[in-house]
Amino acid sequence: MKLQTELSDENINRVIEMAWEDRTPFDAIKSQFGIDESGVIKLMRRNISEPAFKRWRRRVGGRATKHAMKRTDDVTRFKCSRQRTITSNKISKRK
Repeated sequence: MKLQTELSDENINRVIEMAWEDRTPFDAIKSQFGIDESGVIKLMRRNISEPAFKRWRRRVGGRATKHAMKRTDDVTRFKCSRQRTITSNKISKRK
C-alpha cells in the first residue's frame, strides 16, 4: 500500500474526489493509486474536516456501488460516466 507521503497533492485530491463519487469502487482507487479501502479511509481522515469525514463514512457505509462484492451484476462500469473528462485519471482514458 502506498503511503500518503508518496502521493502528490494532485493525486491526493484525485483520491478524495474518487472516494466521494458514488459509482467509483474502492477497487478502482486501489488499481490506480495502490491504496486499499483502509488506506483511503486514513487518507480521508487526514485530509478533510472531521464533520466531512463523518458524513462521508455514513454515506459510503451503506453504498453498495463502493464495494465490488456488494454490487449487483447489472453495474458493469468501473467508473462514473463523467469521469472521462478528468484529465489525471488513467483508468478513464482506457477503452
